[in-house]
Amino acid sequence: MAKLMKIAIVDDEQDMRQSIGQWLALSGYDTETFASAEEALKALTPDYPGIVISDIRMPGMDGMQFLKRLMSTDSALPVIMITGHGDVPMAVEAMRLGAFDFLEKPFQPDQMSQLAKKAVNARRLTLDNRQLRRELSDGGQLMRKLIGASPVMERLREDILDLGQADGHVLIDGETGTGKTLVAHALHAVGSRAGKKFVLVSCAAYEDEALAQRLFGPVQPDEARLPAIEEARGGTLVLEDIESLSEANQARLLNAINEQGTPAETRIVAICNMQEQNRTPEDAIKPNLFYRLAALRITVPPLRQRGEDILTLFTRLSEQFADEYGCETPEVSAQEAAQLLQAPWPGNVRQLINMAERAVLQSRRGSGTIASLLMSDHEEMQPVMTTEGKPLKEYVEAFERMLIDNTMRRHKGSISSVMDELCLPRRTLNEKMAKYGLQRSDYLG
Repeated sequence: MAKLMKIAIVDDEQDMRQSIGQWLALSGYDTETFASAEEALKALTPDYPGIVISDIRMPGMDGMQFLKRLMSTDSALPVIMITGHGDVPMAVEAMRLGAFDFLEKPFQPDQMSQLAKKAVNARRLTLDNRQLRRELSDGGQLMRKLIGASPVMERLREDILDLGQADGHVLIDGETGTGKTLVAHALHAVGSRAGKKFVLVSCAAYEDEALAQRLFGPVQPDEARLPAIEEARGGTLVLEDIESLSEANQARLLNAINEQGTPAETRIVAICNMQEQNRTPEDAIKPNLFYRLAALRITVPPLRQRGEDILTLFTRLSEQFADEYGCETPEVSAQEAAQLLQAPWPGNVRQLINMAERAVLQSRRGSGTIASLLMSDHEEMQPVMTTEGKPLKEYVEAFERMLIDNTMRRHKGSISSVMDELCLPRRTLNEKMAKYGLQRSDYLG
C-alpha cells in the first residue's frame, strides 16, 4: 500500500499543535509535532515526504524566518502558515516568499483538512516527478525496467548498451505499447550523453506549422523555451511518431542534421510506429532522411514474442497494483498462465499493464477471474487451456517457473518455507531453480 504522507506541525503552543495533530491524524494523515522551528529543521530534509503547517508568531526563529529556511532547502515543499488576527499582510508576504497557503485563526477543522489535502496532493506529485526524473537519468534503473529473460529481451538490452556508447543517430521501431520511449531514455542514460539534455517531442501532437516552430523556431516572444533542436544541443533529441513529419519538415530536419557534421552535436533518436499498419519506416520517411536516422537501428520486440516474460511481467505488475490498492495479489492458475502466454497482445506491454490492474481490482472485489478478463480482451481465445502454437511442455515449464519465482519472493528467499508450500524436497527445488535460472540471492530481503 502507498505510504502515508507526513504532516509536520510546528507551533510553540502545545495545545494548538496537539489539537491540529489529533484532528489530522483522525483524517488519516501521519503527523509529527515540533515545539520550535529550530527543532523542525532537523527533520525537514529536501525530499521530506509530506507538508508543513507552521504558526507565524513563535519565539526564537519565527514563522517567516522558518519559511525562508525551508524554501532555501526545498522550494517545492508546501508550507501552510497559521496567522492570528491582524497578521494577514504578513501572510500575504509569506505567500510571496513561497508559502502554499495560510489559515487565519480561528479556523474550522474541516477547513484545515481540505487545505492539507490539497497540499499533500501537490507534494505527492512533486515527489513522484522527482523520482521519475531520477529513474530516467539512471541507466541501471532503466535497464532493470526492461524485464525479461527471453532471448529477444537479452538481445534488446545488449543493443541498448552497445548503441548507447555509439554517437550516431538511432531509429527505434516496433509496435504500439512495446516500450520504445523507455528504450530511448535508456539509450541516453547508458551513453556518454547521460546527464546532458534529454528533449522529447511527439510529432503527432502538433499541427504541421506548430511542429516546425517547436522543432526549428522561430521562438514567439512569450515562449520561454528554445526550439527543440537548440534546447537539446549537446544531448539527445527524441522525436516520437517520426512518421507524422510532413515532407517539408523532413527536409528541414535533414538540413539540421547535415549542418551538425560528424560527430553530431545533438543525437537524434527517432521513434517510428509503422509496424502495426503493415508498413515499414522506409515507407514513411524520405530515403535520404531515413538512411541518416537508421544508421543505428533498434526494433523493440512485441510482447507475444517474449515467451514466459509475459508471466514474469504480469506477476510484477500485479504485485505493484496490489501494493497500491492495499490488497492481495491475485493467484494465477495453470490454465490462466497458459492463456496469458497464448494471448495475441495487440496492445503489448501497455495492454498487459491494464490487464494486471483490472485483475487486482476485481480480485479486491472478490469477483471475476483472469481468464474472464482475457476472454473479454481477446474474443477469439478459447476458455480452456490448449497447446496451439507451442508444445504443452513449454506451458508447463513457464507456469512452474512462475510458481517458484512467486513463492520465493513471497517468502523472501526462505528455502524451507518454499519447500513446505510447494511440497518439494530440497534437491528437486534446487534442480528446478537451476533449470530456470532462479538465484536465491535475488530474493533475500
